[in-house]
Amino acid sequence: MFNIAEEKDLAGIVEAAVTKHGAQADAFIPILLEINHEYGYIPGQAIRLARKLLHDLPGKSPEEHLLVSEGQLYGLASFYHMLHTEKTGRHLIQFCESAPCHVQGGRELWKSIQQNLGLKAGETDAAGRFTLVTVSCLGVCGVGPVMLVDDDMYGNVTPEQLANIFAKYE
Repeated sequence: MFNIAEEKDLAGIVEAAVTKHGAQADAFIPILLEINHEYGYIPGQAIRLARKLLHDLPGKSPEEHLLVSEGQLYGLASFYHMLHTEKTGRHLIQFCESAPCHVQGGRELWKSIQQNLGLKAGETDAAGRFTLVTVSCLGVCGVGPVMLVDDDMYGNVTPEQLANIFAKYE
């Protein structure tokens, strides 16, 4: 799901995202999503470039320029769990820690995930393969415990299934 940032042209990605989504306030999240998807995360330099492009969009008069601060863009990038301001592994594992998942075996599964990967919440393995995070809810409480690996949802997960699930992701 996530691309290796070192191989990517950040300025080109930011410019393409702003061009694609336009310079308007309701495009901020789509622009950040595009940068996150294409680059793997949203570094500070991307926020600075996006702000500059949004403000100085060619072909617009000074009155038409969209005034947005780096702080506003960073606030959005750091608020939403699907956006990342820090480099992540190639695969993002999101584990639901809501009450319904917890009572359906989530606590035991969480311990098994941590043991299996040797990671705690918020950590990335040394190989850059996995980043492990918790989320408050993934919205599929009826099949808990639940985890999301990249865009793949896994429900009714047991500790015995983890090795096979993780083996799918290199």
